Amino acid sequence: MIRTICRALLPGAIVALLSGCVTSTVDQMVFNEPSDGIGNATVVILGRRHASDYDTEPDFVECVGKHIAAGDRSITVISELDFINDFYPWFEPRTAPLQIDDLDRLMQRQPAVAEKLASLNTQYMIWIDGSTEDSDSNGSMTCAVGPGGGGCFGFGTWSSDANYEATIWNFTEHAEVGRISTTANGQSYMPAVIIPIPIIAPVQGTACDGIGNQLLQFLSSEY
Repeated sequence: MIRTICRALLPGAIVALLSGCVTSTVDQMVFNEPSDGIGNATVVILGRRHASDYDTEPDFVECVGKHIAAGDRSITVISELDFINDFYPWFEPRTAPLQIDDLDRLMQRQPAVAEKLASLNTQYMIWIDGSTEDSDSNGSMTCAVGPGGGGCFGFGTWSSDANYEATIWNFTEHAEVGRISTTANGQSYMPAVIIPIPIIAPVQGTACDGIGNQLLQFLSSEY
């Protein structure tokens, strides 16, 4: 699925219409989707942070969780921070299971982990891996302050690229049951005539909506 989103702003001092546009794609591969939703089971969404060159942003993980909870209020999404603190240190970046088999071995070695997961009635664990990065900055801006006041003049642009993948683990089946990936890219602008006015392409928010919508279709009986 490919879509383009634009948000426009026309400041009084700017004669050209500038808009931050985002183009996004979402791909999914689901092996065994629940036909009636997840009932009274819970789901936890965690970010992968084992890569050496980036960390999956906690605010992106939180965004996806809120998107799912808002889309279907019957779904209970466990907070990432609460989950990691409750299961410390087993889901810290250095110890978190990378495969579903690693999680099975962890529960066998640590019965307390299995018991707590059972008490939370957690059926799905969703790992989100990826990040949003800015690049290709261009333009310049000058700001000055004088006796009569101050201001900034100039124009700048930059690109943002988001790449995320959600991997779905099913505790009941002890298997990976789906993957959803999204990419989003856009161009942001910063015109300044006295006051800088950022026109931000909603790249990360668009990626959050893309993954969130697909996960809702997977988890909810309403979609």
